[in-house]
Amino acid sequence: MTNTSNTLTTKTQSLSLSNRLLAGALALFMGLTLIGGVGFAANMAVHNGAHDARHASGFPCH
Repeated sequence: MTNTSNTLTTKTQSLSLSNRLLAGALALFMGLTLIGGVGFAANMAVHNGAHDARHASGFPCH
């Protein structure tokens, strides 16, 4: 019987403050776009799919 071991090595990369702020701003923009786009969707299945998320974020949908 042979004993084999797999080793996984990971490398982390530190991001600068400006890169982290840019990533956060893009994530916020994409999230608000999705919530807003779904809130004004004409298709009721899409509209109802994110109903609780819209109310949790204070987005009026009725």
